Amino acid sequence: MASRKDSGSASSAVVASTGGTLDSPVKQIQIEGLVVLKIIKHYQEEGQGSEVVQGVLLGLVVDDRLEITNCFPFPQHTEDDADFDEVQYQMEMMRSLRHVNIDHLHVGWYQSTYYGSFVSRALLDSQFSYQHAIEESVVLIYDPIKTAQGSLSLKAYRLTPKLMEICKEKDFTPEALKKASIGFEHMFEEVPIVIKNSHLISVLLWELEEKSTVADKHELLNLSSSNHLEKSLQLLMDRVDDMSQDIVKYNTYSRNLSKQQQQKHQYLQRRQQENAQRQSRGEPPLPEEDITKMFKPPQPPPRMETLLIAGQINNYCQNVKEFTSQNLGKLFMAEALQGHN
Repeated sequence: MASRKDSGSASSAVVASTGGTLDSPVKQIQIEGLVVLKIIKHYQEEGQGSEVVQGVLLGLVVDDRLEITNCFPFPQHTEDDADFDEVQYQMEMMRSLRHVNIDHLHVGWYQSTYYGSFVSRALLDSQFSYQHAIEESVVLIYDPIKTAQGSLSLKAYRLTPKLMEICKEKDFTPEALKKASIGFEHMFEEVPIVIKNSHLISVLLWELEEKSTVADKHELLNLSSSNHLEKSLQLLMDRVDDMSQDIVKYNTYSRNLSKQQQQKHQYLQRRQQENAQRQSRGEPPLPEEDITKMFKPPQPPPRMETLLIAGQINNYCQNVKEFTSQNLGKLFMAEALQGHN
């Protein structure tokens, strides 16, 4: 996963040992309210700033609905903890949950994000490992910064079938991606989420809402924009710079390839003319040579990183759009109230 290089293989090993591939695709996700609270608590206890926290999702599949009923976090450990066995840790956790009659089947994993910065190669590799072993597995992305502003930000993603095929073949050349018609919008698919609470929890939430003060509710109408927009735009500019560098690399590759094709064509023309002259003098033609050895094509740059950067840019743009639309709504409402007074 994002914080550990060998997490994808470890997760797939645990998944393979707990059951085979499931049959039906996922069209909806139902999450217990307790799971949401555990994820939030995990970040509050161990997440600091841009620190990413991760964990395992447990549950079961009912028809085309994935029910997430429990979760447990990955422990924080450094590179010095060489003796820590992540696979053994997950197996012991699931074995303990099974002993107390709690759902213990792997259905995915969760991860926190920093200003929506989650579209990366590490997430792609980890989700591919999960989804290759269990077809219905998902990754939950929790955004603590947006949640702190008053609205829970929890989204579920899966890799599209096209991207799964590309990852299986491990061919990320421009020709392969073009043949598969893969764009950044065809990489991840979002699955709708429904949070399920028991009736007792619903009554408790209603009582807490009744006891909340009026001042707390008015905080949502604050017209001042926090540094969320500034930080999002800064991260957006950084990714645009990365995209421009990738474009320069690809343009350099295209120029080198075109130049080599020109040289190859000129060489073949000169050789054809020389053979014609030798034939007119009654001499044998020149021996055949392997053109591919003489003109080795330049190595094309991998395009998967470019697609991931484009997907992250699109995610930043969506975040900025949501944030600015909320602020504009508040400003128009304030203007109408001032005009009414």
